[in-house]
Amino acid sequence: MRRAHTVAQVRDAEAVLMRSLPEGALMQRAASGLAHAVLDLLDGGYGRRVLLLVGSGDNGGDALYAGCALLRRGSQVAAVLLGGSHHEEGLAAFRAAGGRVVVDVAGEPRPDVVVDGIVGIGGHPGLRPPAVAALAAVAGVPVVAVDVPSGVDVDTGELDGPHVVADVTVTFGTHKVAHLVGPAAGACGAVHLVDLGLDLPEAPVEALQAADVAALVPRPRPEDHKYSRGVVGVRAGSETYPGAALLSVAGAASGLVGMVRYVGSAADQVRAAHPEVVGDGRVQAWVVGPGGGDEAADQLAAALATGVPVLVDADGLAHVRPGQAAVLTPHAGELARMLGTERDAVEARRLEHARRAAEEYDAVLLLKGRHTLVVAPGGRTRVTTTGLPWLATAGAGDVLSGVIGALLAAGLDPWDAASVGSWLHGAAATLAAGDGPLVASDVAATLPAVVRSLR
Repeated sequence: MRRAHTVAQVRDAEAVLMRSLPEGALMQRAASGLAHAVLDLLDGGYGRRVLLLVGSGDNGGDALYAGCALLRRGSQVAAVLLGGSHHEEGLAAFRAAGGRVVVDVAGEPRPDVVVDGIVGIGGHPGLRPPAVAALAAVAGVPVVAVDVPSGVDVDTGELDGPHVVADVTVTFGTHKVAHLVGPAAGACGAVHLVDLGLDLPEAPVEALQAADVAALVPRPRPEDHKYSRGVVGVRAGSETYPGAALLSVAGAASGLVGMVRYVGSAADQVRAAHPEVVGDGRVQAWVVGPGGGDEAADQLAAALATGVPVLVDADGLAHVRPGQAAVLTPHAGELARMLGTERDAVEARRLEHARRAAEEYDAVLLLKGRHTLVVAPGGRTRVTTTGLPWLATAGAGDVLSGVIGALLAAGLDPWDAASVGSWLHGAAATLAAGDGPLVASDVAATLPAVVRSLR
């Protein structure tokens, strides 16, 4: 499990650890990890030009001590001091090691890498003009951020004003919320974690990894039969959008349950494509809404009347009321309509709006996106880090709804079903796409291979 903690949690854990270590030992650990990450990016240090952008906080100290290590490896290291005061011991060590402090970035030879030590995890979103100017002077040079890209909101993943866009972020002790939650996650690049040995509490945000998914995916027991493995029902599609029914059923019929039932106006098309799918009957969960159009309200009412967990997506979201659904799966535009706000507001503050909707609708809320959020009432959050941009294709959400519905029917609780389903969906897209495009049906067809790979 990849866990992301808040600034306050990290600060408290660091304070406890520092009481048991010699003064400065924690910063030296961080600086060593940072230096090694820079060396990996450069494929060695000898003769390389490194520019440190150094702010007044501890991240500036980390950058300066990392600069000392890089100087010892033969790099040419210069530092630009931004802000008022700076880490005195780190600056003295940097100068003693042969590092140069410069003022005019534009007058320096173009560096091979820039180390962003401008603002630490306690900083506010946005950057001051001198930092913006320094970054502009080295635009196009690879950037390694210290802990987080400077200028992002660490605890929310929000962006407000100028900020660093890093190629690599080296973080210490634990991941921070901004590493996982968009839009800030998109500014982090590849995230490298340096373990500091912190004793941390439960994380408010986490991301499943392959081993976690393998442990959660339901697998049939020797004594199981098709009914005991779970039966999922799909009420989706319409005369106008029969394809949504086919895709939702394809996701549901990927082998995760013993039986799939379909009820709707696209029954003939569904049976032709999926002869193993049967008609109405008893189920353990329903999927409602994809492509439902004018039929979505009746589809939802019929599913709710059965008393089993219901996943609501797409057209069904316009008709759902608080307390009715187990899982809701909107994209940003749909969530904006559910909350009576604008799509831009949801995209800018994804975590805030997803948590608000989970509370208001008393359901697990899955907010689709590059880093999909799965939020339970109470605020507990999982982030899906599988997937790739090619997954932004028509019908992909219909497949996702079927996968999650199947996992609900197989016995996972809504929280696990939504987060495991989202992980599998993203992993299947990555496997199906390779280096090129894909369509939604490719994702459904690849799901069994992803599940097999987890063994």
